[in-house]
Amino acid sequence: MTEQVKKELQDFLALQEEQGLLKRERVLEGSQGRSISVDGKPVLNFCANNYLGLSDNKEVIQAAKDAMDRWGYGLSSVRFICGTQQIHKELERRISSFLRTDDTILFSSCFDANGALFEPLLGEEDAVISDELNHASIIDGIRLCKAQRLRYKHSDMESLKSCLEESKQCRRRLIATDGVFSMDGDVARLKEICALAKQYDALVMVDDSHATGYLGKTGRGTVELCGVEGQVDLITTTFGKACGGASGGCISGNQLLIDLYRQRARPYLFSNTLAPAICGGTMKVLDLLEAGNPFKEITLSNAQYFRAQMEKAGFDLVKGETAIVPVMIYDEPKAVALADRLLKAGIYVIGFCYPVVPKGKARIRVQLSATHTKEDVDQAVQAFVSEGKKMGLI
Repeated sequence: MTEQVKKELQDFLALQEEQGLLKRERVLEGSQGRSISVDGKPVLNFCANNYLGLSDNKEVIQAAKDAMDRWGYGLSSVRFICGTQQIHKELERRISSFLRTDDTILFSSCFDANGALFEPLLGEEDAVISDELNHASIIDGIRLCKAQRLRYKHSDMESLKSCLEESKQCRRRLIATDGVFSMDGDVARLKEICALAKQYDALVMVDDSHATGYLGKTGRGTVELCGVEGQVDLITTTFGKACGGASGGCISGNQLLIDLYRQRARPYLFSNTLAPAICGGTMKVLDLLEAGNPFKEITLSNAQYFRAQMEKAGFDLVKGETAIVPVMIYDEPKAVALADRLLKAGIYVIGFCYPVVPKGKARIRVQLSATHTKEDVDQAVQAFVSEGKKMGLI
């Protein structure tokens, strides 16, 4: 490393430290759950994607152990060489059945799934039209393809329509959107998006990572919630949030498109296959979801209760009906400082600042789980109120 590069990096990190924006890893001293130990102190966890509380579910853990005993620790190979086992094909069948799609292809994460989706399908004569608040993995996936890139204002259908008009001479057009937007917690307007896609002969992809497992009548995500099953060409999602909280992801959808990805998707062709334990654990999660899924009602009830109490206390929240409740602080150092104070008060949350969210939109993203009790939620609200008053936020 040259002295110039070294100094530039040191200056950047020093500035982040000075502004109170340096991201620090807090080490958990046990398994994921509603109550965790951080820095030797038990705290209530309100910042995990563990929406259904299945990260430490004993049945899921046992299924993962059983899969490891039967199929081994890992494959040491990619899928098309010697990295495909019956358990991988079975998981793909199960996901396709659950999401009511033709077929599914597995990836090590949904980030990889989104990284794989665009380049094989879209070339220079095509266009991809993306919501401005889409997840970073969608943005990075789009950057890997050579298609014309258009961005519409968040959930603004007139803006989307303008992009469709602008790109009407393109060979293929793909509308890309999150199902639930990870930082705001709001749901995409999928019914209107699919109607416009039909009108303009465009494809639709939805990243349902923050919805699969707990949104919709049977937990099949925003596609089910919005009543557009069969109208979305491609669904990407993860097993690392509501569906067990470990890792792994997939693209699920139209058979011809999945066949294309098996031939051309680079993260699929050049990355080791999903570990058998993840497959086994995820299939147990699907068993639980298809057996009635009592968890999702608790999750949403907890979120509604937390939201109501926080609004009553005077906090500014982003409107929504999911397990993600953003508490808007706007000032970046204050968001980080409030999160630190809340941790000392026994509530583990994180302050989100630029570039994770736009400048001037700093917040604390609170995430509710089926494992949280009413007493837990009350304790979190009380801590927010106490520390918020001390900081002059309410």
